[in-house]
Amino acid sequence: MSLTLHFRILVRIMAGRKTGAEVMIDILLRNGVEICWGYPGGAILPFYDTLFHYADRIRHILVRHEQAAAHAAEGYAKATGKLGVAIATSGPGATNLVTGITDAKMDSVPILAITGQVPTSAIGSDAFQECDIYGISLPITKYNALLKNVDDVARITQEAITVAMSGRPGPALIDFPKDIQTATTEVLQPGPLKIHPRHWQKPAITGDLDRLIEALDRARSPMLYVGGGAITANAAEKVRLLAEKGSIPVATTLMGIGAFPGNHRLSLGMLGMHGTAYANKAVMECDLILALGARFDDRVALHAPSFAQQAVRAMVDIDLAEINKRVKVDIWVSGDLADVLSILVERIKAQNRTSWVERIQALKAKHPLRYFRGRGDIKPQLVIEKLWEKTRGQAIISTDVGQHQMWAAQYYPINEARQWLTSGGLGTMGFGFPAGLGAKLGRPEKEVVVITGDGSFQMNMQELATARMYDIPVKIILFNNGFLGMVRQWQELFYNQRFSHSDMDYNPDFVKICEGYDIPAMRIEHEREIDKGLDFLLKSEDAALLEVMIPQAEKVYPMIASGQRYETMTEVGEPLPGEEEYSTIPNREVEFIKI
Repeated sequence: MSLTLHFRILVRIMAGRKTGAEVMIDILLRNGVEICWGYPGGAILPFYDTLFHYADRIRHILVRHEQAAAHAAEGYAKATGKLGVAIATSGPGATNLVTGITDAKMDSVPILAITGQVPTSAIGSDAFQECDIYGISLPITKYNALLKNVDDVARITQEAITVAMSGRPGPALIDFPKDIQTATTEVLQPGPLKIHPRHWQKPAITGDLDRLIEALDRARSPMLYVGGGAITANAAEKVRLLAEKGSIPVATTLMGIGAFPGNHRLSLGMLGMHGTAYANKAVMECDLILALGARFDDRVALHAPSFAQQAVRAMVDIDLAEINKRVKVDIWVSGDLADVLSILVERIKAQNRTSWVERIQALKAKHPLRYFRGRGDIKPQLVIEKLWEKTRGQAIISTDVGQHQMWAAQYYPINEARQWLTSGGLGTMGFGFPAGLGAKLGRPEKEVVVITGDGSFQMNMQELATARMYDIPVKIILFNNGFLGMVRQWQELFYNQRFSHSDMDYNPDFVKICEGYDIPAMRIEHEREIDKGLDFLLKSEDAALLEVMIPQAEKVYPMIASGQRYETMTEVGEPLPGEEEYSTIPNREVEFIKI
């Protein structure tokens, strides 16, 4: 830093004034922000120039595409429970964040997007790289603001962070015009927030809590249906206590994986479209189903009118808007899930429910996860089971979207909250790799494994440069079947095998691409190579990639078609000639059993 610049900063500080950029960074620091992801450009340069002087207090990671900045912020937030921060310039930089912001809104992830904007005098003139990101982001944020006065920077930044982290978390966006970044102000502290307290204060518990407790005590075959809200509320331990006290089996949504130990005797795994057969059958047999931080989405309650129609349907959620939105419930409670669970754990009766638990064990034994082996080609289910063995189930798993996502959810039991990262509501291809980078920087002590597909990986594979530049040692398993696998599965099953534009012809040589980034990579093609490949991947001290060639026709089962009843579930597909059926024993260390 030049002596002249030092002098100018000192004069401002002595006068009790700071620039808008300095004020915003000070508020970020006050809120514990230690890391951010971004990509500079003209309209955000004053902020970046100021950030240069805070390099010892806030670490900035340069991504290669702004969408990756948003997903990395999500991965960091999901893995740590802290605020993720993504920064971009105006125009295309801001619009490139939109997918990640929407993803965070759908999955209730607290991130703050900071976007540069043209000077206030140029807004509305179609200036170079101007766009109305404030208007664009209104439907996809919990809070957004266009800064028009430097005196508002401290308050609005604090409001954005407070709202993003409070209640049902979600994304916030601040559009930061270039002249407001450089203007100076004496208002260095947020002062009173101008938003209604309902946007950030913990809500009171409402609904019929007493009736819920009575129903739980009276039920003979209850089950818990646990969603991502349990993880957001840091309520996983209370879910376990409730389940164990009442001997209540637990199924999770895709986003709820980790909210209950996957290897617990009461665990049913994931339910829904690609849930375990025994979880889906339990839904059809239970006499009470209690949704905890789950919203009866269309991948679980596929045919809403018939979902658990034989049972008392109850729901606990912090967001009143989710209650009775898709499925009409008989009993509801709204409030912070951790607070509600504390009351439930204290007040429900301790019960053994021996016959119901034995019935669950019988369902697990009769309807385990199954797939076929025997031809020597690589089955992705087997790779994931062996990954679980070699990591002892302790790795953070970050997935993209598609078949590999479902196989990972099924075959890698997760026992801890914030150990499973995926794009649930929006289903964003390209999420997994940058989210894994964010998770590794947030929790460096954990092994982070990205499970992706050849389609998803190409959405953001440029972030190999980010992994190499900052030596972020994530491990990547890339399943390559030369197709958009889940699209192909649906086209085969429901579109008379018309594989319209799902064939990924001209995939690159992923191993050579990794070589170009100086990242170790290996390809395997036969079942006998699985152990060697996983050992190569996991023993690498740096980022590494294992490309796994899998059959094009491999499918995800069980499966319930979209909009159909649970009774229509298909448990397993048809074997190819020479294949034999294998199953995985639930709730134990991985074992392979030939049927």
